[in-house]
Amino acid sequence: MAESSESYWERADLVQTVLDALAAAGLDLDRLDVDQLAVTDQFHGGGKAVTLRLAELAGLADGASLASPPRVLDVGGGLGGPARMLATRFGCTVTALDLTPSYVEVAQVLTGKVGLADRVQHLVGDALDLPFDDGSFDVVWTQNSGMNIADKETLYRGFARVLRRGGTLAFQEPMAGEVTPLHFPIMWADDESSSFLRTPEEMRSLIGGFGFLERAWEIVTETTSLSSTASPPPAHSVQRIIMGEARLAAMTVAGRRNLAERRVATVHGVFTKE
Repeated sequence: MAESSESYWERADLVQTVLDALAAAGLDLDRLDVDQLAVTDQFHGGGKAVTLRLAELAGLADGASLASPPRVLDVGGGLGGPARMLATRFGCTVTALDLTPSYVEVAQVLTGKVGLADRVQHLVGDALDLPFDDGSFDVVWTQNSGMNIADKETLYRGFARVLRRGGTLAFQEPMAGEVTPLHFPIMWADDESSSFLRTPEEMRSLIGGFGFLERAWEIVTETTSLSSTASPPPAHSVQRIIMGEARLAAMTVAGRRNLAERRVATVHGVFTKE
């Protein structure tokens, strides 16, 4: 991935910023649990609810066709919210990879605070150069991590390589809508130079070309976007912590326009590797 993507997301002193925000929200930093952290660590549209929905679609709730415990790779793991949720709710062992060092540092601290360091590990790494052996994982999981990546062929080729035969690919991804171009700024980009969305039809074809069989394809645009009537996120929300008040306000306006004008389509997809 381009260096510009890392610099866009990187934040100084992020561990202390996050801990201060949690404390200001009245949370006891020595008695945190995964559900309390969801507002702060689920850095994708729809938050905790859509993470659990994707897990349901992926069969994690019933363990169908999965090892016990399932070995999960979370690509673009951010602050670690989905990884910790998968470990807590479904007994997964999770390796979360993210390009942004400050996010990984926060993720490690929060995972330690909720007592999951033996089941969830967080690593700095590039989604286009996955540092894992072939067939290492039962599940490859990714939420809102591909929008800054132009080379989606290399991305999904890597997913197929590290996933065992019969394993599950589960993703949540914003894709190009019926109308183009996007209005900016949006959560993942200030302008079109670092936003690389393809249409759902293009993505379906691409993924199938790497030996994946479709199990579920669900449009979740409405449930992953801020509606015009939605309440502002609280002060300890990940959006306000990472983006700040002014940027978030501008992104919210553009995001609502994109939603109303059908310029973006967010998809939950679940596939099996042949």
